[in-house]
Amino acid sequence: MSREKILSNTPPADDDDPSLRPSKLAEMVGQRDVIARLQIAIQAAQQREDVLGHILFDGPPGLGKTTFAHCIPAELGVPVEFLSGPSLKAPKDLVPSLTNLRPKQVLFIDEIHRIPKSVEEYMYTAMEDFRIDMILGEGINARTHNFKLRPFTLIGATTRAGMLTGPLRDRFQIREHLDFYTLDDLTEIVRRNATKLKVEITDDAAVEVAARSRSTPRVANNRLRWVRDFAQSKAAGKITLEVAQGALQMAEIDALGLDRQDRRYLDTLIRVCFGGPTGIGTIAATMNTVTDTLADEVEPFLLRSELILRTPRGRIATPKAFAHMNHEPPANHPTGMFD
Repeated sequence: MSREKILSNTPPADDDDPSLRPSKLAEMVGQRDVIARLQIAIQAAQQREDVLGHILFDGPPGLGKTTFAHCIPAELGVPVEFLSGPSLKAPKDLVPSLTNLRPKQVLFIDEIHRIPKSVEEYMYTAMEDFRIDMILGEGINARTHNFKLRPFTLIGATTRAGMLTGPLRDRFQIREHLDFYTLDDLTEIVRRNATKLKVEITDDAAVEVAARSRSTPRVANNRLRWVRDFAQSKAAGKITLEVAQGALQMAEIDALGLDRQDRRYLDTLIRVCFGGPTGIGTIAATMNTVTDTLADEVEPFLLRSELILRTPRGRIATPKAFAHMNHEPPANHPTGMFD
């Protein structure tokens, strides 16, 4: 099966543009240590004519877990099937995919930490012994049938590795954590993808887009698409520094990469709650939103940017947050003495 056919038969994630995704590991930018280790494992498996060991990727959203799941099968020259952890409600949902696998095929399960316990236990023998135990019949006539599977590679992706059970986590021979991208790597991604989108961008404009992209390629791609649309509408299609700044200002994305929701959070914490400490429930109620949205979408970036602290007493705005929001910390604001 050709590489082109393999890729055309593997639909991308909804929030990814297939025209921007690398098709080979060598084309990927960033994560160089991860790529180097994977290339060694792939080369060794090919030399032995053996199946590649199971791989677990963990890390925040948008760092390339799905991209790796496309590139690895392409390097191996094998097809890949995509599944989602939440869609696997019972073992019967997994059986058709396992029994129809081709030799050395890749099976990718996204958000693997969300599969139920019954499905997880069903995967143990599939991953270790390439077999599943199927119960045929009912009552006293029930029989257990051992069904041999073709050797395959399972690639799991998770944003919460701590939620995986030990038995499942230990069955992955290769475990890789994807970290956030440097500004240089993200700038190179913006430059390359601008070329793929057939839009001209200056070097300083590429740096500006990358700097406001939360160190995440998916965010950088989304920012780039918006800046491209703005440039085509307002600046004859060329992205200069001034055009990029104007586009991002219209989208309410500031110099740190904070969007409107992020600044509303900081404004609530600083102006309404006097910088904290304040519980997330209070902030969510004041913003008229739900706590899960703040905990999953807003706080991780604010924490990583050193704009807030999460303490036993609640959330606290840091001096950096006060400066960014043009506020002076109150005289009694805690500056590091936490319980």
